[in-house]
Amino acid sequence: MSQVAILVRVLPEDAEIKAEELYRSIASALPDKYKIARYEVEPIAFGLEALLLLVLAPENIEGGTEELEQTLMSVKGVGQVDVLRVSRMS
Repeated sequence: MSQVAILVRVLPEDAEIKAEELYRSIASALPDKYKIARYEVEPIAFGLEALLLLVLAPENIEGGTEELEQTLMSVKGVGQVDVLRVSRMS
């Protein structure tokens, strides 16, 4: 079965929340069908840091990225979730 690679930008609720802490919270909250393949910290401005996550998921998930977005938004400290790109991997 093929997978999709989903590039997501996650912004914290405020600049006091560190990206590494947010990453650990997100990694523990994700269901097993999602795997974080890579992450980077992206400085935004005034101490605010975003997380860029490359998440791998099975391609047969109904609803596309909606479940992933809702799961990420439910993590304490997450203020905004933007899906930047979705690509099919073979």
